[in-house]
Amino acid sequence: MITIDHMNFELVENYRDAFDEEIFIEKYSELLNKYDYIVGDVGYEKLRLAGFYRNGKRKVEPDKRVNAIEEYLNEYCNFGCAYFILRKVSKHELQEQTEESDEEVQEEAGP
Repeated sequence: MITIDHMNFELVENYRDAFDEEIFIEKYSELLNKYDYIVGDVGYEKLRLAGFYRNGKRKVEPDKRVNAIEEYLNEYCNFGCAYFILRKVSKHELQEQTEESDEEVQEEAGP
């Protein structure tokens, strides 16, 4: 889990070990807070970030939805470049994960 600007992200894909948390934090902008997915691609030793919305989001251009990430990587990134994909974890999901791990700890501890 990666946390930045009170936002939590899950690393979905890390092609060629592109993800570096320190560099991501330096490059991150609050403008990216509105997106559900963030793609980072590395070319010429520079990190570039792009945001995408989940597929079900209304009033969003098709090329800004998560199912357009592969096309984005093919069209706008250097061939074979290192990249990563982060998914924003909602507060609700985070709370559910915390509750599940609390339950697991209680089960392991026993009665």
